[in-house]
Amino acid sequence: MSNPYLEGAFAPLSEEVTLTELTVRGQIPEYLDGRYLRNGPNPVGEVDPELYHWFLGDGMVHGIRLRDGRAQWYRNRWVRSPLVAKALGEPLRADHFGASPLGANTNVIGHAGKTLALVEGGVANYELTDELDTVGVCDFDGTLSGGYTAHPKRDPATGELHAVSYSMLRGNTVQYSVIGTDRRARKVVDVEVGGSPMMHDFSLTENHVVFYDLPVTFDAREAVSMTVPRALRLPARIVLSAVIGRIRVPDPIAARLPSGDPADRRFPYSWNPRYPARVGVMPRSGGSADVRWFDVEPCYVFHPLNAYDDGDTVVLDVVRHPKMFDTDRRGPNEGPPALERWTVDLADNKVRQTRLDDRGQEFPRVDERLVGRRHRYGYTAAFGVEGQPGDALLKHDFVGHNSAVRHFGEHKAMSEFVFEPSRPDAAEDDGVLMGYVYDRSTDRSELAILDAQTLDELAAIELPHRVPAGFHGNWVPA
Repeated sequence: MSNPYLEGAFAPLSEEVTLTELTVRGQIPEYLDGRYLRNGPNPVGEVDPELYHWFLGDGMVHGIRLRDGRAQWYRNRWVRSPLVAKALGEPLRADHFGASPLGANTNVIGHAGKTLALVEGGVANYELTDELDTVGVCDFDGTLSGGYTAHPKRDPATGELHAVSYSMLRGNTVQYSVIGTDRRARKVVDVEVGGSPMMHDFSLTENHVVFYDLPVTFDAREAVSMTVPRALRLPARIVLSAVIGRIRVPDPIAARLPSGDPADRRFPYSWNPRYPARVGVMPRSGGSADVRWFDVEPCYVFHPLNAYDDGDTVVLDVVRHPKMFDTDRRGPNEGPPALERWTVDLADNKVRQTRLDDRGQEFPRVDERLVGRRHRYGYTAAFGVEGQPGDALLKHDFVGHNSAVRHFGEHKAMSEFVFEPSRPDAAEDDGVLMGYVYDRSTDRSELAILDAQTLDELAAIELPHRVPAGFHGNWVPA
Protein backbone atom coordinates (compact mmCIF):
# COMPACT_ATOMS: atom_id res chain seq x y z
CA MET A 1 0.00 0.00 0.00
CA SER A 2 1.29 3.47 -0.87
CA ASN A 3 1.43 6.36 1.59
CA PRO A 4 1.50 9.99 0.36
CA TYR A 5 3.70 10.96 3.31
CA LEU A 6 6.49 8.67 2.10
CA GLU A 7 6.49 9.80 -1.54
CA GLY A 8 7.27 12.81 -3.71
CA ALA A 9 7.88 15.98 -1.72
CA PHE A 10 7.51 13.97 1.52
CA ALA A 11 9.95 11.18 0.61
CA PRO A 12 12.59 10.85 3.37
CA LEU A 13 16.32 11.22 2.83
CA SER A 14 18.54 8.24 3.51
CA GLU A 15 21.74 10.01 4.57
CA GLU A 16 23.25 13.03 6.25
CA VAL A 17 25.36 15.40 4.16
CA THR A 18 27.46 18.52 4.57
CA LEU A 19 27.77 20.90 1.60
CA THR A 20 30.11 23.88 1.48
CA GLU A 21 29.96 24.67 -2.23
CA LEU A 22 26.44 26.01 -2.76
CA THR A 23 25.02 27.59 -5.89
CA VAL A 24 23.28 30.91 -5.26
CA ARG A 25 20.92 32.61 -7.69
CA GLY A 26 20.59 36.35 -7.09
CA GLN A 27 22.08 38.23 -4.14
CA ILE A 28 21.73 37.28 -0.47
CA PRO A 29 21.19 40.41 1.68
CA GLU A 30 24.37 41.06 3.64
CA TYR A 31 22.51 41.82 6.87
CA LEU A 32 21.58 38.12 7.14
CA ASP A 33 24.14 36.66 9.54
CA GLY A 34 22.95 33.41 11.05
CA ARG A 35 21.28 30.10 10.25
CA TYR A 36 17.97 29.24 8.65
CA LEU A 37 16.89 26.02 10.39
CA ARG A 38 13.95 23.74 9.60
CA ASN A 39 12.78 20.54 11.32
CA GLY A 40 10.58 17.76 10.00
CA PRO A 41 9.83 14.02 9.98
CA ASN A 42 12.31 11.76 8.19
CA PRO A 43 11.92 8.11 9.28
CA VAL A 44 15.16 6.20 9.62
CA GLY A 45 14.79 2.64 8.32
CA GLU A 46 11.64 0.93 7.07
CA VAL A 47 8.14 1.88 8.22
CA ASP A 48 4.77 0.31 7.47
CA PRO A 49 3.18 2.52 4.77
CA GLU A 50 -0.32 1.43 5.74
CA LEU A 51 0.11 2.62 9.33
CA TYR A 52 2.72 5.37 9.07
CA HIS A 53 1.54 8.79 10.27
CA TRP A 54 3.36 11.88 9.00
CA PHE A 55 3.70 13.28 12.51
CA LEU A 56 5.65 10.23 13.74
CA GLY A 57 8.72 10.33 11.50
CA ASP A 58 12.12 10.71 13.15
CA GLY A 59 13.27 14.30 13.43
CA MET A 60 15.74 15.66 10.89
CA VAL A 61 16.96 19.25 11.08
CA HIS A 62 18.15 21.05 7.94
CA GLY A 63 20.28 24.18 8.20
CA ILE A 64 21.88 26.77 5.93
CA ARG A 65 24.47 29.21 7.31
CA LEU A 66 24.41 32.70 5.76
CA ARG A 67 27.04 35.38 6.25
CA ASP A 68 28.37 38.40 4.31
CA GLY A 69 26.06 37.71 1.38
CA ARG A 70 27.25 34.10 1.07
CA ALA A 71 25.84 30.66 1.82
CA GLN A 72 28.64 29.07 3.85
CA TRP A 73 27.18 25.60 4.39
CA TYR A 74 24.17 23.29 4.34
CA ARG A 75 23.76 20.40 6.80
CA ASN A 76 21.04 17.88 7.57
CA ARG A 77 21.20 15.81 10.75
CA TRP A 78 18.86 13.34 12.43
CA VAL A 79 18.02 14.18 16.04
CA ARG A 80 19.63 11.34 18.02
CA SER A 81 16.66 9.80 19.78
CA PRO A 82 17.05 6.23 21.09
CA LEU A 83 15.37 4.85 17.97
CA VAL A 84 17.62 6.81 15.59
CA ALA A 85 20.79 6.01 17.52
CA LYS A 86 19.96 2.31 17.49
CA ALA A 87 19.13 2.35 13.76
CA LEU A 88 22.43 4.11 12.97
CA GLY A 89 24.43 1.71 15.12
CA GLU A 90 25.37 4.38 17.65
CA PRO A 91 25.42 4.03 21.46
CA LEU A 92 22.07 4.55 23.15
CA ARG A 93 21.79 7.62 25.37
CA ALA A 94 20.83 7.24 29.01
CA ASP A 95 19.14 10.64 29.30
CA HIS A 96 15.98 10.04 27.29
CA PHE A 97 12.58 10.55 28.94
CA GLY A 98 9.03 10.10 27.71
CA ALA A 99 6.87 7.31 26.39
CA SER A 100 8.15 7.43 22.80
CA PRO A 101 11.53 6.59 21.30
CA LEU A 102 10.94 9.10 18.50
CA GLY A 103 13.08 12.20 18.30
CA ALA A 104 12.02 15.85 18.26
CA ASN A 105 10.66 16.36 14.74
CA THR A 106 8.44 19.45 14.76
CA ASN A 107 10.27 22.73 15.35
CA VAL A 108 13.77 24.11 15.93
CA ILE A 109 14.59 27.38 17.66
CA GLY A 110 17.45 29.33 19.14
CA HIS A 111 17.18 30.42 22.78
CA ALA A 112 19.83 31.97 25.01
CA GLY A 113 22.66 30.79 22.79
CA LYS A 114 21.37 27.21 22.45
CA THR A 115 19.76 25.41 19.51
CA LEU A 116 16.74 23.33 20.52
CA ALA A 117 14.85 20.70 18.49
CA LEU A 118 11.27 20.61 19.74
CA VAL A 119 8.31 18.24 19.77
CA GLU A 120 5.15 17.92 21.86
CA GLY A 121 3.09 15.30 23.65
CA GLY A 122 5.48 14.62 26.53
CA VAL A 123 8.32 13.43 24.29
CA ALA A 124 11.92 14.54 24.86
CA ASN A 125 13.28 17.70 23.27
CA TYR A 126 16.96 17.90 22.37
CA GLU A 127 19.76 20.43 22.39
CA LEU A 128 21.86 20.62 19.21
CA THR A 129 25.22 22.17 18.42
CA ASP A 130 25.49 25.06 15.99
CA GLU A 131 26.39 22.41 13.38
CA LEU A 132 23.19 20.46 14.26
CA ASP A 133 24.79 17.48 16.01
CA THR A 134 22.84 16.22 19.04
CA VAL A 135 24.14 17.28 22.46
CA GLY A 136 21.46 15.58 24.56
CA VAL A 137 18.00 15.89 26.06
CA CYS A 138 16.83 19.41 26.91
CA ASP A 139 15.05 19.75 30.24
CA PHE A 140 16.06 23.37 30.85
CA ASP A 141 18.73 22.58 33.42
CA GLY A 142 16.45 20.16 35.26
CA THR A 143 13.73 22.75 35.87
CA LEU A 144 11.08 21.30 33.51
CA SER A 145 10.36 17.57 33.22
CA GLY A 146 7.88 15.53 31.21
CA GLY A 147 8.37 17.12 27.82
CA TYR A 148 7.71 20.57 26.41
CA THR A 149 5.97 21.89 23.29
CA ALA A 150 6.65 22.41 19.61
CA HIS A 151 5.37 25.99 19.77
CA PRO A 152 6.78 28.23 22.47
CA LYS A 153 6.18 31.96 22.10
CA ARG A 154 8.98 34.43 22.76
CA ASP A 155 7.86 37.59 24.52
CA PRO A 156 9.59 40.35 22.49
CA ALA A 157 9.77 42.58 25.58
CA THR A 158 11.57 40.12 27.88
CA GLY A 159 13.03 37.41 25.64
CA GLU A 160 11.32 34.75 27.80
CA LEU A 161 9.74 31.65 26.25
CA HIS A 162 6.09 31.03 27.13
CA ALA A 163 4.62 27.61 26.39
CA VAL A 164 1.64 25.31 26.89
CA SER A 165 2.52 21.59 27.02
CA TYR A 166 0.21 18.59 26.82
CA SER A 167 0.64 14.83 27.20
CA MET A 168 -1.61 11.83 27.71
CA LEU A 169 0.43 11.31 30.88
CA ARG A 170 -0.72 14.64 32.35
CA GLY A 171 -4.31 13.43 32.75
CA ASN A 172 -6.83 16.26 32.44
CA THR A 173 -4.28 19.06 32.71
CA VAL A 174 -1.99 21.00 30.43
CA GLN A 175 1.04 22.91 31.67
CA TYR A 176 1.80 26.60 31.18
CA SER A 177 5.47 27.46 31.67
CA VAL A 178 7.81 30.42 31.34
CA ILE A 179 11.50 29.83 30.51
CA GLY A 180 13.80 32.73 31.32
CA THR A 181 16.79 33.97 29.37
CA ASP A 182 18.92 31.91 31.76
CA ARG A 183 17.34 28.77 30.20
CA ARG A 184 15.54 27.84 33.42
CA ALA A 185 11.81 27.59 34.16
CA ARG A 186 10.74 30.47 36.38
CA LYS A 187 7.02 29.64 36.35
CA VAL A 188 5.04 26.39 35.93
CA VAL A 189 1.24 26.25 36.22
CA ASP A 190 -1.02 23.21 35.72
CA VAL A 191 -4.31 24.12 34.07
CA GLU A 192 -7.34 21.80 34.14
CA VAL A 193 -8.97 21.04 30.77
CA GLY A 194 -11.88 18.89 29.63
CA GLY A 195 -9.99 15.64 29.14
CA SER A 196 -6.80 14.74 27.29
CA PRO A 197 -6.71 16.97 24.20
CA MET A 198 -3.97 17.36 21.62
CA MET A 199 -3.20 21.04 22.31
CA HIS A 200 -0.66 21.62 19.55
CA ASP A 201 -0.32 25.38 20.01
CA PHE A 202 -1.61 28.31 22.09
CA SER A 203 -1.73 32.08 21.91
CA LEU A 204 0.00 34.75 23.97
CA THR A 205 -0.88 38.42 24.38
CA GLU A 206 0.66 41.10 26.55
CA ASN A 207 -1.81 40.23 29.33
CA HIS A 208 -3.21 36.76 28.61
CA VAL A 209 -2.52 33.13 27.81
CA VAL A 210 -5.07 31.48 25.49
CA PHE A 211 -5.75 27.72 25.47
CA TYR A 212 -7.36 25.84 22.57
CA ASP A 213 -9.29 22.94 24.19
CA LEU A 214 -10.62 21.32 20.99
CA PRO A 215 -12.04 17.89 20.04
CA VAL A 216 -8.90 16.01 19.02
CA THR A 217 -8.23 13.80 22.03
CA PHE A 218 -6.18 10.83 23.18
CA ASP A 219 -7.44 7.60 21.56
CA ALA A 220 -6.97 4.63 23.90
CA ARG A 221 -7.70 2.11 21.13
CA GLU A 222 -4.84 3.37 18.93
CA ALA A 223 -2.42 3.72 21.84
CA VAL A 224 -3.05 0.17 23.03
CA SER A 225 -2.69 -1.29 19.54
CA MET A 226 0.75 0.33 19.34
CA THR A 227 2.09 -0.94 22.65
CA VAL A 228 0.20 -3.96 24.00
CA PRO A 229 0.02 -7.63 22.82
CA ARG A 230 -3.28 -8.46 21.11
CA ALA A 231 -4.60 -10.74 23.88
CA LEU A 232 -4.26 -7.95 26.46
CA ARG A 233 -5.59 -5.04 24.39
CA LEU A 234 -9.20 -5.00 25.61
CA PRO A 235 -8.40 -4.81 29.36
CA ALA A 236 -5.56 -2.38 28.67
CA ARG A 237 -7.89 -0.14 26.67
CA ILE A 238 -10.46 -0.18 29.47
CA VAL A 239 -7.81 0.82 32.02
CA LEU A 240 -6.39 3.58 29.81
CA SER A 241 -9.85 4.96 29.04
CA ALA A 242 -10.60 5.10 32.75
CA VAL A 243 -7.32 6.80 33.63
CA ILE A 244 -6.34 9.15 30.80
CA GLY A 245 -8.17 12.43 31.04
CA ARG A 246 -8.98 11.98 34.71
CA ILE A 247 -5.78 11.55 36.69
CA ARG A 248 -2.12 12.15 36.12
CA VAL A 249 -0.13 9.00 35.29
CA PRO A 250 2.95 8.73 37.57
CA ASP A 251 6.29 9.10 35.84
CA PRO A 252 7.47 5.57 36.83
CA ILE A 253 4.58 4.14 34.81
CA ALA A 254 5.45 6.33 31.84
CA ALA A 255 9.03 5.20 31.98
CA ARG A 256 7.95 1.57 31.63
CA LEU A 257 5.54 1.96 28.72
CA PRO A 258 6.70 -0.32 25.88
CA SER A 259 7.76 1.37 22.67
CA GLY A 260 6.23 -1.18 20.29
CA ASP A 261 7.39 -1.96 16.77
CA PRO A 262 9.25 1.04 15.27
CA ALA A 263 7.62 0.26 11.92
CA ASP A 264 4.14 0.60 13.46
CA ARG A 265 3.73 4.36 13.76
CA ARG A 266 0.05 4.92 14.40
CA PHE A 267 -1.07 8.21 15.85
CA PRO A 268 -2.80 7.98 19.28
CA TYR A 269 -5.07 11.05 18.86
CA SER A 270 -8.31 11.32 16.88
CA TRP A 271 -11.43 13.43 16.32
CA ASN A 272 -13.84 13.18 19.25
CA PRO A 273 -17.33 14.56 18.37
CA ARG A 274 -18.42 14.24 22.02
CA TYR A 275 -15.70 16.58 23.28
CA PRO A 276 -16.79 20.25 23.67
CA ALA A 277 -14.84 22.84 21.69
CA ARG A 278 -13.76 25.90 23.65
CA VAL A 279 -11.01 28.44 24.22
CA GLY A 280 -9.70 29.48 27.61
CA VAL A 281 -8.34 32.90 28.54
CA MET A 282 -6.07 33.17 31.59
CA PRO A 283 -4.23 36.23 32.92
CA ARG A 284 -0.49 35.71 32.52
CA SER A 285 -0.16 36.12 36.28
CA GLY A 286 -3.03 33.72 37.01
CA GLY A 287 -3.63 30.02 37.58
CA SER A 288 -6.10 27.31 36.64
CA ALA A 289 -8.94 28.82 38.69
CA ASP A 290 -8.57 32.11 36.79
CA VAL A 291 -9.20 30.64 33.33
CA ARG A 292 -12.41 31.81 31.65
CA TRP A 293 -13.79 29.33 29.11
CA PHE A 294 -15.71 30.25 25.96
CA ASP A 295 -17.53 27.83 23.64
CA VAL A 296 -16.71 27.81 19.91
CA GLU A 297 -17.96 25.81 16.94
CA PRO A 298 -16.36 22.33 16.75
CA CYS A 299 -13.13 22.53 14.77
CA TYR A 300 -9.39 22.13 15.19
CA VAL A 301 -6.60 24.71 15.28
CA PHE A 302 -3.03 23.61 14.77
CA HIS A 303 -1.61 27.11 14.42
CA PRO A 304 -2.70 30.58 15.46
CA LEU A 305 -1.08 33.38 13.47
CA ASN A 306 -0.96 35.85 16.35
CA ALA A 307 -3.08 37.36 19.13
CA TYR A 308 -3.41 40.69 20.93
CA ASP A 309 -5.45 42.52 23.55
CA ASP A 310 -7.91 45.20 22.41
CA GLY A 311 -9.73 46.77 25.33
CA ASP A 312 -12.17 44.22 26.75
CA THR A 313 -11.50 41.77 23.93
CA VAL A 314 -8.76 39.32 23.00
CA VAL A 315 -8.23 39.05 19.24
CA LEU A 316 -7.10 35.67 17.88
CA ASP A 317 -6.09 35.16 14.24
CA VAL A 318 -6.08 31.40 13.63
CA VAL A 319 -6.09 28.80 10.86
CA ARG A 320 -9.27 26.76 11.41
CA HIS A 321 -9.70 23.14 10.26
CA PRO A 322 -13.32 21.86 10.12
CA LYS A 323 -12.17 18.65 11.86
CA MET A 324 -9.00 16.57 12.23
CA PHE A 325 -8.02 12.85 12.24
CA ASP A 326 -11.57 11.63 11.71
CA THR A 327 -11.68 9.79 8.37
CA ASP A 328 -7.97 10.17 7.55
CA ARG A 329 -5.71 8.93 10.35
CA ARG A 330 -2.36 9.38 8.52
CA GLY A 331 -2.25 13.15 8.20
CA PRO A 332 -4.15 16.47 8.35
CA ASN A 333 -6.66 15.95 5.52
CA GLU A 334 -10.17 16.73 6.79
CA GLY A 335 -11.21 19.63 4.60
CA PRO A 336 -9.50 22.91 3.61
CA PRO A 337 -8.23 25.05 6.49
CA ALA A 338 -9.17 28.74 6.37
CA LEU A 339 -7.95 31.91 8.08
CA GLU A 340 -10.34 33.26 10.72
CA ARG A 341 -10.43 35.95 13.38
CA TRP A 342 -11.89 34.97 16.75
CA THR A 343 -12.69 37.94 18.98
CA VAL A 344 -13.14 36.89 22.60
CA ASP A 345 -15.37 39.45 24.30
CA LEU A 346 -14.51 39.31 27.99
CA ALA A 347 -17.37 41.64 28.90
CA ASP A 348 -20.14 39.85 26.96
CA ASN A 349 -18.80 36.33 27.56
CA LYS A 350 -18.88 35.33 23.90
CA VAL A 351 -16.62 34.66 20.91
CA ARG A 352 -17.27 36.24 17.52
CA GLN A 353 -15.85 34.08 14.72
CA THR A 354 -15.20 35.83 11.38
CA ARG A 355 -13.83 34.29 8.18
CA LEU A 356 -10.93 36.39 6.87
CA ASP A 357 -9.82 34.23 3.94
CA ASP A 358 -11.43 30.98 2.80
CA ARG A 359 -8.55 29.82 0.59
CA GLY A 360 -6.89 26.60 1.80
CA GLN A 361 -3.81 27.64 3.80
CA GLU A 362 -1.64 26.74 6.76
CA PHE A 363 1.70 27.47 8.51
CA PRO A 364 0.83 31.06 9.51
CA ARG A 365 3.68 33.33 10.61
CA VAL A 366 3.99 36.89 11.81
CA ASP A 367 6.85 39.30 12.46
CA GLU A 368 8.23 37.80 15.71
CA ARG A 369 8.80 41.29 17.11
CA LEU A 370 5.00 41.58 17.30
CA VAL A 371 4.12 38.32 19.07
CA GLY A 372 1.25 39.17 21.42
CA ARG A 373 0.95 42.67 19.94
CA ARG A 374 -1.30 44.16 17.27
CA HIS A 375 0.02 43.18 13.83
CA ARG A 376 -0.70 44.39 10.31
CA TYR A 377 0.79 41.57 8.23
CA GLY A 378 0.73 37.80 8.34
CA TYR A 379 2.09 35.13 5.99
CA THR A 380 0.63 31.71 5.13
CA ALA A 381 1.32 28.85 2.74
CA ALA A 382 -1.58 28.27 0.35
CA PHE A 383 -2.44 25.37 -1.91
CA GLY A 384 -4.04 25.70 -5.36
CA VAL A 385 -5.22 29.31 -5.04
CA GLU A 386 -6.89 31.31 -7.83
CA GLY A 387 -6.88 28.32 -10.14
CA GLN A 388 -3.10 28.38 -10.42
CA PRO A 389 -1.18 25.08 -10.17
CA GLY A 390 1.42 24.65 -7.48
CA ASP A 391 1.66 26.23 -4.05
CA ALA A 392 1.68 29.92 -3.23
CA LEU A 393 2.69 32.31 -0.46
CA LEU A 394 -0.02 34.67 0.84
CA LYS A 395 0.81 38.00 2.48
CA HIS A 396 -2.24 39.19 4.43
CA ASP A 397 -2.70 42.89 5.13
CA PHE A 398 -5.15 43.13 8.06
CA VAL A 399 -5.26 46.94 7.88
CA GLY A 400 -5.72 47.24 4.11
CA HIS A 401 -8.05 44.19 4.14
CA ASN A 402 -6.35 42.56 1.17
CA SER A 403 -3.65 40.05 0.37
CA ALA A 404 -0.79 39.62 -2.08
CA VAL A 405 0.03 36.27 -3.70
CA ARG A 406 3.37 34.84 -4.77
CA HIS A 407 3.00 31.78 -7.04
CA PHE A 408 6.06 29.55 -7.37
CA GLY A 409 5.08 27.58 -10.46
CA GLU A 410 3.32 24.45 -11.64
CA HIS A 411 5.73 21.88 -10.25
CA LYS A 412 6.63 23.74 -7.05
CA ALA A 413 5.69 22.86 -3.47
CA MET A 414 6.35 25.08 -0.46
CA SER A 415 5.33 25.31 3.18
CA GLU A 416 6.22 27.71 5.99
CA PHE A 417 8.06 30.98 5.31
CA VAL A 418 9.55 33.01 8.15
CA PHE A 419 10.13 36.75 8.33
CA GLU A 420 13.36 38.46 9.34
CA PRO A 421 13.59 42.28 9.49
CA SER A 422 16.36 44.15 7.73
CA ARG A 423 17.33 45.77 11.05
CA PRO A 424 15.95 45.70 14.59
CA ASP A 425 13.89 48.89 14.15
CA ALA A 426 12.74 48.20 10.59
CA ALA A 427 9.10 48.55 9.57
CA GLU A 428 6.86 45.49 9.96
CA ASP A 429 7.37 44.22 6.41
CA ASP A 430 10.85 45.66 5.79
CA GLY A 431 12.95 42.54 5.52
CA VAL A 432 12.92 39.11 3.94
CA LEU A 433 10.83 35.96 3.91
CA MET A 434 12.68 32.63 3.85
CA GLY A 435 11.48 29.12 3.16
CA TYR A 436 12.19 25.92 1.21
CA VAL A 437 10.62 25.40 -2.21
CA TYR A 438 10.59 21.91 -3.76
CA ASP A 439 10.61 21.29 -7.53
CA ARG A 440 8.82 18.05 -8.40
CA SER A 441 10.26 18.03 -11.92
CA THR A 442 13.87 17.91 -10.69
CA ASP A 443 13.37 16.37 -7.20
CA ARG A 444 15.43 19.21 -5.74
CA SER A 445 14.83 22.01 -3.26
CA GLU A 446 16.10 25.53 -2.78
CA LEU A 447 15.97 28.06 0.02
CA ALA A 448 14.03 31.01 -1.40
CA ILE A 449 14.72 34.49 0.00
CA LEU A 450 12.02 37.00 -0.90
CA ASP A 451 11.56 40.74 -0.40
CA ALA A 452 8.78 40.82 2.20
CA GLN A 453 7.32 44.05 0.82
CA THR A 454 7.02 42.97 -2.83
CA LEU A 455 7.34 39.14 -2.58
CA ASP A 456 9.95 39.34 -5.36
CA GLU A 457 12.85 36.90 -5.26
CA LEU A 458 16.10 38.33 -3.93
CA ALA A 459 18.06 35.09 -3.89
CA ALA A 460 17.72 31.32 -3.98
CA ILE A 461 20.22 28.82 -2.57
CA GLU A 462 20.05 25.70 -4.70
CA LEU A 463 20.48 22.23 -3.22
CA PRO A 464 21.33 19.05 -5.19
CA HIS A 465 18.58 17.10 -3.42
CA ARG A 466 15.12 17.60 -1.93
CA VAL A 467 14.38 18.82 1.57
CA PRO A 468 11.37 16.66 2.48
CA ALA A 469 8.17 18.51 3.29
CA GLY A 470 8.39 19.22 7.01
CA PHE A 471 6.95 21.36 9.71
CA HIS A 472 8.55 24.43 11.28
CA GLY A 473 11.74 26.43 11.20
CA ASN A 474 13.23 29.69 12.27
CA TRP A 475 15.96 32.17 11.50
CA VAL A 476 18.56 32.03 14.28
CA PRO A 477 20.87 35.08 14.23
CA ALA A 478 24.57 34.54 14.88
